[in-house]
Amino acid sequence: MSASTVYPLLSLSPELKATLQECIERRLRDTVEANITTQYGIAAASLSLFHQAIAGKDVKTDPTIITDFRRAVPLTDYESYSPFVTRFFGNPRKLSELENILAPGLPSFIAMSSSTTGTKSKLLPKYPRKLPGARPAITRLLNAANSGKTAYIYSFVNQELLEVLGEDGDVMKKIPVCSGSCAGARYVQNWPVETDSTRVGTTVPGHVSPWATGLITHHRSFLLVHALFALSEPTLETFITTFLTLFVDLIHYIQEDWDMLITSIREGTIPDIDRIDHVRTYLQANFQANPQRAEELQNIGPPLTSPVWAQRVWPNVKSLVCVCSGMFAILIPKARSVLGPNVLIRNMGYGCTECAMGRMLNVDDNETPWYMIIYFKPCVFRYLSAVHRLTYICKSGTSSQGKCYQPVATTQDGLWRYLIDDVVQITGFDPRNGSPVFKFYGRKNLAIQFQYAAITEAHLVGIVQAINTEDIVKVQEFTAIVDQREPAQTVGFFLEIMGDTGMVSYPAGPSAKLARHRAFEALVATNEKHQHAFNTGKLRLPTIRIVKPGTFAKYRSWRGESTNADVGQIKVPVVMSNEAQQEWIVERVVTEL
Repeated sequence: MSASTVYPLLSLSPELKATLQECIERRLRDTVEANITTQYGIAAASLSLFHQAIAGKDVKTDPTIITDFRRAVPLTDYESYSPFVTRFFGNPRKLSELENILAPGLPSFIAMSSSTTGTKSKLLPKYPRKLPGARPAITRLLNAANSGKTAYIYSFVNQELLEVLGEDGDVMKKIPVCSGSCAGARYVQNWPVETDSTRVGTTVPGHVSPWATGLITHHRSFLLVHALFALSEPTLETFITTFLTLFVDLIHYIQEDWDMLITSIREGTIPDIDRIDHVRTYLQANFQANPQRAEELQNIGPPLTSPVWAQRVWPNVKSLVCVCSGMFAILIPKARSVLGPNVLIRNMGYGCTECAMGRMLNVDDNETPWYMIIYFKPCVFRYLSAVHRLTYICKSGTSSQGKCYQPVATTQDGLWRYLIDDVVQITGFDPRNGSPVFKFYGRKNLAIQFQYAAITEAHLVGIVQAINTEDIVKVQEFTAIVDQREPAQTVGFFLEIMGDTGMVSYPAGPSAKLARHRAFEALVATNEKHQHAFNTGKLRLPTIRIVKPGTFAKYRSWRGESTNADVGQIKVPVVMSNEAQQEWIVERVVTEL
């Protein structure tokens, strides 16, 4: 780390404590004042006790409002808001009926969750920023990174446009339904849907791919077109995308379709790629033949032919900006093998469909992904075995290091003490402003639950890291299931490993036969109850199955086709509980350790 690295404090000074407490309470009062008179604020059963408690009080100035809020507002989840959100999807959509549903006015867009586990997407209205300093966390990072030639690998596709009608029947507003990343990218670049026609035939200054590339909905086609334009531009400096998996898939498709891409660059024609006919004219208008560049690339060869390949193809490449912590961190060695040691991999931050929650404490550090709370929403943490509020931590001035918490957010978008289905670990406080600092630990709903113990996302990542060695296998990606092929159940891993995998031989190290034992040791290290279960015949050694190269890229493409999901939001779940997903990946197994 550099000399400018910020390290979290273990305790707060009285001054920082007071500043932090005042900031939390001021934000909370502002949010309550704004949202208490909305349709949800008035009608929600969960807020009835709070209304009784604050009757006759000045919400903005009365300090007892904070105590009333903590005492009378229960934890909420998506089901509390779903009946109100469905009003946006009725007909006709009258302005008078859709204003002030969760927050004042009309939403800027309605965010769709990624439905990674196969469940139905959550739909959450997002309203214009009104509180001071309240802008998406993505803005500062993307604007800072977006200098020089940039491969801006984002989807701009709206799943639906909801037309809101005035009293005379005229369309007063169009509300996009899309992924949060799509809306975030449009917000940063000031690209409202009403002006799409002015951009669709152009390449935005500083970007390497035409804007129309973001309208491609097919995963492979979307990345191949981005790859084509990125390869054509030797001065490219930055890749910006949602998750690290998208960059790895981009490299995979370049390797797989190298000859086609080079021929297209030489001849100046957009190749025959599926499902791009609706934008082909716009792409072709922004693409010219470049025989010299094609010859340069031909001499370099595809990605797997040389180490530090990216710096040979793009000598000026400086950074890759994406989400690369948590389960995505397993892909950093793969990305690093392509990018080399000198290209900075910058983490985007931490958030979910419900809200953005934290930005990096040290923007240029992905080795220690500490996050600090973003203060345009009051946020508390719920200790997993007992409610443990952030404000309690602030008052005590000490952090509970190593303990796991669930975030609880109250947002200007109209969520009230909403329990986020993630798990984080508090590590301290930001010495500059007292903001709590934490690490992302995992998704709570992605745990494997055995009768005697739970295996969390963090546990699964740790087990894979234990076998991700030169002497066993070099793991590129993984997922897990509950393996019930024998009476004694266990954790079953599906691994895609680096190198060429065949039915007879595969790139495993000399100690590969010890992989299951090594995985079991790592499992027992998380909870000794696993050893007892093994000794009593309730658990067997973890199983490890190797899948074909490119399986996880193909999975993302398959999920995109089957769910019509945003190409930038498709993720492989850490735990596959969906039967169709399990059947799909089992068909691609080539060997079992």
